[in-house]
Amino acid sequence: MINKLMQSSGFKRISIFVIIALVLYAMRSMINLILLTFIFTFLMDRLVQFIEKKIPINRRLIVVISYACIVGLLSYCVVMYLPMIIQEITALIKQLTAFYTSKHDNIILNYIVKRMEEVKISSYLEQGFTFLIKYFTDISSVTLQVLLALLLSIFCLLEKPRLIEFTKKFRTSKIASIYEEVEFFARKFVGTFGKVIEAQLIIAIVNCILTTIFLWILDFPQLGGLSIMIFILGLIPVAGVIISLIPLVIIAYSIGGIMKVLYVGIAIMIIHAIEAYILNPNLMSSKTNLPVFYTFIVLIFSEHFFGVWGLIIGIPVFVFLLDVLEVTDHKKV
Repeated sequence: MINKLMQSSGFKRISIFVIIALVLYAMRSMINLILLTFIFTFLMDRLVQFIEKKIPINRRLIVVISYACIVGLLSYCVVMYLPMIIQEITALIKQLTAFYTSKHDNIILNYIVKRMEEVKISSYLEQGFTFLIKYFTDISSVTLQVLLALLLSIFCLLEKPRLIEFTKKFRTSKIASIYEEVEFFARKFVGTFGKVIEAQLIIAIVNCILTTIFLWILDFPQLGGLSIMIFILGLIPVAGVIISLIPLVIIAYSIGGIMKVLYVGIAIMIIHAIEAYILNPNLMSSKTNLPVFYTFIVLIFSEHFFGVWGLIIGIPVFVFLLDVLEVTDHKKV
C-alpha cells in the first residue's frame, strides 16, 4: 500500500512541489532577484510578442530596441524627475505630520487623533521613517538587483528559442519524470502568476493616471509624490485603494475641509467602480475573482511571512495554488 502511494502520480507531484518550495526557501536571500527577473522577463516577452504581431521584423532586434527604450526612459526619469519627486514626498510627509500634530476645530478629528495617540501611532511612524532611511541607504543594492534582473531577462529573451530547445532535452534524460512535473508547475505558474501580475500592473497604471487627473482637477499639491504612492499601492489588490485613501483624505481636509474630502471620496468611488466593473472583468480571469474576505486573509498572511513583496505577490501565488489544485469556478456567467 505504501509502495503504491509512493509510486502514484499525486504523491510524486506533491513531493516535487514541496522540494521546489524548500529550494526557494533556501534561496530566500535571492528572492528579490528571482522575482524581478521573472516579472521583467514575462512582461517584456508579452511586449515583444505584441510588437512582433504588429511589425514583422527580427525578434532579437525588437528585444534590443524595447530594452533600450525602457532603460533609456527609466534613466531619463531618474535623472530629471527623481530630485523633484523626493522634494514632493518630503513635503507630503511634513504635511501629514503637521496635520497629526496640530489641533483641529472638528470634534471627530480631535477624537481620532487622540485615539491614534493612545495606540502610540508615533512609534509606528518612527518605525516607518527608520525603514525608509534603511531603504535609501540600501538603494545601491536595490539598483544592482534591478540591473542584474534586467540583464538576465534580456539574455533570456534574446535566446528564448534556444533555451526552449535546450530545456526540452530533459524530457529524454534520466530525470524525465521529475522534469515533467517541474514543467507542469512552470506552465501553471506562468499562466496564472504572470498574467495576474500583468493585470495588476495595468490596473495600477490606469488607477494612477485617473486618480492623478482627479487630484489635479481638485488642485492637490505634490502630485508627483502622490502619483508614485498611488501607483505602488495600486499593485496591492483591494487593500491598496483603502490604504491610499487615508493620506488623500487627510490632505483633502487640510487644503479644503469637508467638501474637498467629499469630492475625493466620490472620485475614488468612480475609479474603484471602473476597476471593479470594467478593468477586472476584462483583465482578470474568473479564477482571480476572489471574495474580499479571502483577499484580505491572503494579504495579511503573505505580508506577515514575506513583507512588502507579500502584498504584491500574495494574490498571484494564491491564484497559482488554486490553479494547481484545480479549484475552478464552474458557474456560468
